[in-house]
Amino acid sequence: MKRCLILILIFISRTLYGHGGVYLEEDICFIQMGFLTAHFTIYQPENRGNEEFCESVPEATDSIFVLDYTHDALSNFPIEFQIIKDDMGLGIFARIEDVESLSNIEELTVFHEYIEPNGSQSLVIEHNFINEGWYIGLIRVTNPETNIVYATVFPFEVGSDNSLLFLFILLVLILQFFYFKSQKSAHKH
Repeated sequence: MKRCLILILIFISRTLYGHGGVYLEEDICFIQMGFLTAHFTIYQPENRGNEEFCESVPEATDSIFVLDYTHDALSNFPIEFQIIKDDMGLGIFARIEDVESLSNIEELTVFHEYIEPNGSQSLVIEHNFINEGWYIGLIRVTNPETNIVYATVFPFEVGSDNSLLFLFILLVLILQFFYFKSQKSAHKH
């Protein structure tokens, strides 16, 4: 039973920490591009109002990605925002190297926009998802003075339902309860 619990904890920790450039800090999602960071939020206003999502969205529908820059310099850098279908099955383990090595990236691309610097402290991208599944977002930020490109990926799931994870955890807790109960009764005899 201890081995099972250890495997579950490993699975959960990978789920929590394996999400490319997006990370959660005090209930706020950030995305990191090199040393640059931005507050990262996804909205689905038609069906979910102003509910905020960080890495996965519940439905295939109109979605709005918002980057609120935490570095003033980002407002002066051109940004490339791309979303590709994750046909490789990488899921939460997708990395920038995986995406850059794709020979068919154009075929997998569902959204691609190049945004010129405009002095704004935010970037808003709208995209209507038709299909559920795993996607990989790619952001490239270019420093115009040095031509250094800072890139990151953020894998996310469209149509995600975390209720299965909840049920799995609940099942494990119930099994553990019965295991401890059986161990207690075995020690009485």
